[in-house]
Amino acid sequence: MESTAARPRPVLTAGSVLPADADRAALVARVHNPEWDGPCVAAVRGEQVVDLTAIAPTVSDLMERDDAAAVVREADGGHVWRLDELLDAPTGRRDVPHLLAPIDLQVIKAAGVTFARSLLERVIEERTGGDPAQAARVRARVGQMVGGTLDGIRPGSPEADKAKELLVSEGLWSQYLEVGIGPDPEVFTKAPVLSAVCTGADIGVLGASVWNNPEPEAVLVVDSRGRVRGATLGNDVNLRDIEGRSALLLSRAKDNNASCAIGPFVRLLDEDFDLDTVRGIDIDLRIEGTDGYVLRGSSSMREISRDVLDLVAATHGPHHQYPDGFVLFTGTLFAPTEDRQAPGAGFTHEYGDIVRISSPRLGALVNTVVPSEQAAPWTFGVRALMRNLAQRGVL
Repeated sequence: MESTAARPRPVLTAGSVLPADADRAALVARVHNPEWDGPCVAAVRGEQVVDLTAIAPTVSDLMERDDAAAVVREADGGHVWRLDELLDAPTGRRDVPHLLAPIDLQVIKAAGVTFARSLLERVIEERTGGDPAQAARVRARVGQMVGGTLDGIRPGSPEADKAKELLVSEGLWSQYLEVGIGPDPEVFTKAPVLSAVCTGADIGVLGASVWNNPEPEAVLVVDSRGRVRGATLGNDVNLRDIEGRSALLLSRAKDNNASCAIGPFVRLLDEDFDLDTVRGIDIDLRIEGTDGYVLRGSSSMREISRDVLDLVAATHGPHHQYPDGFVLFTGTLFAPTEDRQAPGAGFTHEYGDIVRISSPRLGALVNTVVPSEQAAPWTFGVRALMRNLAQRGVL
């Protein structure tokens, strides 16, 4: 991957990040307020962002309220910022107001291998041992043997069991196929509480990785009772070489500094935006390199193998509770195979790439790729948040 010396900063405006129907949306943001040297829960109302911290000190608290959408639309607030000014401000500067990831105390969970196309790419990573030079050869064989076998199969069904028997007989069964079409989905903890970065921020790729890509995903926001309260966009950065060496390296591949981006805002469910809307969301991806390279891709929630509520039930229930709620990355259809650096090597990031993940109903999440080791250090954790809110008298 190339040097970060000439790293561009994405130009963001309210018009470029808001949902197309923002005038009908109940949108939740978080803002760093230098007056308090801490975060504020806020509502996005047009091009204004209104502080609601006196009503709900954390986004987690807001999600517990049955009237959350009404509060976001109508409640009197405190300080008001212009959205354009927040987007123009450099993230990480404690002396200027800027956007933060729009979640706080929620545990950050992720479901993997939920789309057949990306499922095959996980199998390829495993078969190559994370070596991109072997990807084209293995992709051809796996695609020939497995591709049509998985079309339209419902995970955990008798048809899935038959497909498993066939693949085992061909010597092609994989741990990724187990979670892709077996009865139990893969659900893992993506990142620590409060560690996600926001739109406009740098996003981190571990310096040791030479084969990686973004993972544009719809992210569900779920309260402590397991109710889906809203949705947003996320980038579950994927280090294909590291996870491909061993699935036991998942934590090293997934949980690094600035390797989880969420935003721009949480859109609350309401009469204009319900779970069926989320089930039909299309997510677009655009990657722009500093050398003029452009890659476009898309992912449709209509092609997901498991219903979103099945993924929620696999995460929350009698087996596991989340008293502060959680967010759940739902997986991606996107798995780029286009060669970028060398024939047969497929796609990998270069430092300075600007990654734009967007959907008309959720807006745009935009980040610049840097080494995780050079991203802004994560310093504001749960203790700092509790102290800050206590000092402000809002707890």
